[in-house]
Amino acid sequence: MPKTVYTAKFKADRVLEVISGEETLGAIAARHNLHPNVLRNWKKEFLEKAPQLFDESSHKRDQATKEHERESEYEELLKTVGQLTIERDWLKKICRSVWT
Repeated sequence: MPKTVYTAKFKADRVLEVISGEETLGAIAARHNLHPNVLRNWKKEFLEKAPQLFDESSHKRDQATKEHERESEYEELLKTVGQLTIERDWLKKICRSVWT
């Protein structure tokens, strides 16, 4: 029997139902044919990751790190292109002197 895969939206909606407290966790689980432990696990994960949503400094730091990595890679590529250009020009010069 294949494992059912739920979308992030479905999971978030079910967790928000549980958090609202209008129905019991068991009732929500039964209505959506879920095991109560599945909902508990989703709720736990939701609550653990919620602070990251509001942690802008972490997001900005990650973006800055990625930008720095891209810049470093770009500079390295420019160095390589420059080196290859010098080598090509040198080889052209050598070839011309050999064939003339």
